[in-house]
Amino acid sequence: MKNIFDAPFLKEFCATTKNMYRLGWDERNGGNISVMLDEKEVGEYLDLNHVIRTIPTGFDAKPLIGKLFMVTGTGKYFKNVKHDPETNLGIIRIAADGTTAELLWGYKDGGKFTSELPAHLMSHMARLSVDPQNRIVMHCHPTYTLAMNYVHELDEKKFTHTLWEMCTECIVVFPDGIGVLPWMLCGTNEIGEATAAKMKEFRLVVWGMHGIYGVGKDLDETFGLIETVEKAAQIYMLTAHLPRINTIKDDELQTLAEAFGVNYRKDFLNL
Repeated sequence: MKNIFDAPFLKEFCATTKNMYRLGWDERNGGNISVMLDEKEVGEYLDLNHVIRTIPTGFDAKPLIGKLFMVTGTGKYFKNVKHDPETNLGIIRIAADGTTAELLWGYKDGGKFTSELPAHLMSHMARLSVDPQNRIVMHCHPTYTLAMNYVHELDEKKFTHTLWEMCTECIVVFPDGIGVLPWMLCGTNEIGEATAAKMKEFRLVVWGMHGIYGVGKDLDETFGLIETVEKAAQIYMLTAHLPRINTIKDDELQTLAEAFGVNYRKDFLNL
């Protein structure tokens, strides 16, 4: 059996959380990540028949029975993941009843997964029905994206359109736009269900006055989605109070999207 601390999937996860903390996206224990793992790959590092303990998830995730996930722990700080992954992370498998997680590794201090695991599982289920390659759900609190929530209408078309205007790359990176939810109580199945409904249509969902959810096929892609939104939001916040002299026009956005061959939200442009 190989040493799990040498596993590429663990190293990449640790590097990502370290970078997110460095950027200020995940203060204190803010934010959480879940990664769907490949059973064969994990089996090289762990005895998959050895269940440390079982933990109720508070949600029926029958479509995910047997799936393995690496998940950040509840109350854990992203800044500590790199130095002590076994305490701050866990690898779980959704048990045969669909409502229980089998702990295969991690949470060594007796902890458990993030309280938003049900929201993550709902989003995984929603995205897998749209894109079978999806395996990442990432939630964080990027500073400028969050600041923008307070000064911009929380309307999906308007919010997306504003961000598309900020950087030439935006409509290419997230041509499907951004879903937006009003403020809702976090850590509940209600916000998870609302997010999952948006995930059928978007890869990015803003939680009003809270943060953002992003999904993708790998950590790089998902990080890059949020990173691009955050850069655009930063430009908006730096210029929102100034006279707008130049902008990327809607016909130019259309030309750009079509030049790159992306399937963009035509209804989000004013043509």
